[in-house]
Amino acid sequence: MNILLNGTAHELPENSTARDLVIQLGLADKRLAMEVNREIIPRTTYQEHLLCDNDKVEIVHAIGGG
Repeated sequence: MNILLNGTAHELPENSTARDLVIQLGLADKRLAMEVNREIIPRTTYQEHLLCDNDKVEIVHAIGGG
């Protein structure tokens, strides 16, 4: 299936969850926020949140600074 990830086409296996995407991107241990089709997805629901073909996904991750 194909999604739009931060404005770029990205291919995922069928039945992928938000958690699968985070793992695939190597962001599983990072602080991040995810939006799917303009709706914030709580991290506690990543495992259950199925992504669909043509979803628009935005991911931002926090970077500490000082």
